[in-house]
Amino acid sequence: MDAPNLKTPLPGPKAKALIDRDDRVVSPSYTRGYPFVIARGLGAAVEDVDGNVFLDCAAGIAVNSTGHAHPAVVQAIIDQAQKFLHMSGTDFYYEPQVRLAEEMDAIAPFSGPKRTFFSNSGTEANEAAMKLARYHSKRHGVIAFLGSFHGRTLGSLSLTSSKALQRKGFGPPMGGTYHAPYATCYRCPVGLKPETCQAECLGFLEDQVLMHLVSPDEVAAVFVEPIQGEGGYIVPATQFHERLRALTKKHGMILIADEVQSGMGRTGKMFAMEHFGVEPDMITSAKGIASGMPLGVTTARAEVMDWTPGAHASTFGGNPVSCAAAMATITLLKDSLVKNSAEVGAFLMDGLTALKDKHQIIGDVRGRGLMIGVELVRDRQTKERASEERDRVVDEAFARGMLILGAGRNAVRFSPPLVLTKAQAETAIRIFDESLSAVTGAT
Repeated sequence: MDAPNLKTPLPGPKAKALIDRDDRVVSPSYTRGYPFVIARGLGAAVEDVDGNVFLDCAAGIAVNSTGHAHPAVVQAIIDQAQKFLHMSGTDFYYEPQVRLAEEMDAIAPFSGPKRTFFSNSGTEANEAAMKLARYHSKRHGVIAFLGSFHGRTLGSLSLTSSKALQRKGFGPPMGGTYHAPYATCYRCPVGLKPETCQAECLGFLEDQVLMHLVSPDEVAAVFVEPIQGEGGYIVPATQFHERLRALTKKHGMILIADEVQSGMGRTGKMFAMEHFGVEPDMITSAKGIASGMPLGVTTARAEVMDWTPGAHASTFGGNPVSCAAAMATITLLKDSLVKNSAEVGAFLMDGLTALKDKHQIIGDVRGRGLMIGVELVRDRQTKERASEERDRVVDEAFARGMLILGAGRNAVRFSPPLVLTKAQAETAIRIFDESLSAVTGAT
């Protein structure tokens, strides 16, 4: 499918009719940004129910890592579905789950023997990680970072802090959870300049949280996104992760890297933590790991995953069809897509950065691989957030045939399928340029 190719006003009549049906029967808690109704997809292109074709730079929130309907993934799903759909790994054994656990042992970004627990989503993977950390350490405290997103079930929601709206109405949060500033260097939480900062924002964690709120020997784990996702696609300095690793080792805390959005080739490496040369004790994966099939994965050092039978389980976790899709996905990532993410991501990053000369509304362009955030501001000196303008830019891109999403309060995220070509990246840059111009009047 050539994208974009718009044939009707948006939304078209079939899309509008389905949206009206949705409005009557589907939960109102979903946050639909614009009226796109998918009918099918292929690679980095998607077609709506009215025959309009769009360039997909959202990938189902970074889920469709190998693109839509990749034939190798589809075939793996068919092959497994024809054998058996389910036989709970909680009670019995099957090879797809074992093979995927062996693969995670090989690719997880830390040394030594590893074990893996399977669930259905990112939030479940983080719930498992939190329970395991408490079980293994016999401690109760858990630390996360401001701006983070770790899920919406009540335990992981207690760690999430990207938007107050996500927590509103569900309190009180789980006890024993604490938050510290993330290394958001474009907006330094402690007022320093990036070029001279040595991750001093972690001083708040050391000198305030661990001094006044919880004793270090009561903290089981620290959850961190190697690159913050929903908080605005924020890339911290290497010193941040190095210093955090040293801090957790000093106090015997388990370091958990939430790679749900940043993992599986998204950043041009299999896992984002590899960019920083730091080994965590545990990682959580989901989203892109199975190219759209539901799967959550919690991988830990073998000595940490020491819980006993019955301590934690999941009826559907590690579903054999999802495991088969994940194995096909990992093969594609290894063969070409991690490399493509790095190369096309660098090309897209350069093109988006070049737009800063034309568009004063662009305050910052950051990212790794095909995980790129563009922060929009009303003034580059004051860095006043251009939140309303950001929402309008997203809408203008949709009107021109490109799907993108916001991240944080005023950033746009580019998280296309990892099959994106340089020609498609050029199209994305052009549409983004036009969308910015439509909002700001730049010529």
